[in-house]
Amino acid sequence: MKIGLGILAVVLIVVLVMMSKNMKTPELGVEDGLFKPLSSKPNGVSTQTKDEDKLVEPLPFSKDLDSTKALIIEVCKSYGDVKIVKEERNYIHVVFTTGKMKYNDDAEFYFDENSQLVHYRSESRIGYSDMGLNRERYDALASSYNKLMEEN
Repeated sequence: MKIGLGILAVVLIVVLVMMSKNMKTPELGVEDGLFKPLSSKPNGVSTQTKDEDKLVEPLPFSKDLDSTKALIIEVCKSYGDVKIVKEERNYIHVVFTTGKMKYNDDAEFYFDENSQLVHYRSESRIGYSDMGLNRERYDALASSYNKLMEEN
């Protein structure tokens, strides 16, 4: 009986720690045109990483900064389960929440006006592997964005 209660207590503590990490927004943002580096865990992707397994391509600007941002926001909203956390002139931070487990994944968009590119970074807050979800989400967002860009 004591062993069962001990195991239950450990499981409860792990769940509470995971819930706490899932709710806490990590330190994010852009400094000198660069995102913070991704962790060593295989649960994120970025246009600015040197790790080939985590590298994704930046997106081209649509027409100008405002129309590009509007398309990115539209694409994120159409993807679903998203909350826009921060929107600045050249930066957007959104949080996507996964369906079943309700894990929060932070995604960032940096609008580089000089190169006319949209840089992207997305990483899971908790867990080790995301089973490729952040890359799948990027691919879906990029596909939708490119389709909308062609229509406009």
